[in-house]
Amino acid sequence: MGLEIPADTTFDGWKAAGQQLSRIVDSSAWCLGDWLVYGKSRYADRYLHVIQLANLDYQTLRNYAWVARRYSMERRRQSLSFQHHAEAASLPQPEQDHWLDEAEKHGWSRNQLRRQIRMSRAGEVRSAPSNAVLPRLYVPGERFRRWRAAADQSRIDFEAWILDALDTAATQTLTVDDSDAGEDEDPAKA
Repeated sequence: MGLEIPADTTFDGWKAAGQQLSRIVDSSAWCLGDWLVYGKSRYADRYLHVIQLANLDYQTLRNYAWVARRYSMERRRQSLSFQHHAEAASLPQPEQDHWLDEAEKHGWSRNQLRRQIRMSRAGEVRSAPSNAVLPRLYVPGERFRRWRAAADQSRIDFEAWILDALDTAATQTLTVDDSDAGEDEDPAKA
């Protein structure tokens, strides 16, 4: 239930042990996330009972599963921690890859990555609050079940799925509006 370190351990030995322990902790988060994703898709009827056996906080497990769903195995960066991935997980996939590339390239800590993402977001949307609360929506049960089923099939946390769907709709609408604006312009002025 702990780690006994011999009194004659050198600084380099102690440092190497810490690095190995951090890799184990990081790997454990990914493994638990993958385990939860598999269990929910395969054993939905018994899933909640079994995750209680893990003896970890439900929200922590939920976060592990959410991050694991957001990154396929081949998109995970060995040189970055699970927490690095968690920082970018709420972003659309191309942005996730961009920020993880930057973190690898510059050797950023998780906190540095968080700061960079926040600074970038602040520059994009100055007038909007960092976390806006949407008004309560009353959704017919069938639509809600359909949306939930789509999120489950996509293996994405429901809230993240809703945000992705809204981002996609906004991008499509804004792209259509941008191209429509170009059609109204005089080609000679363009």
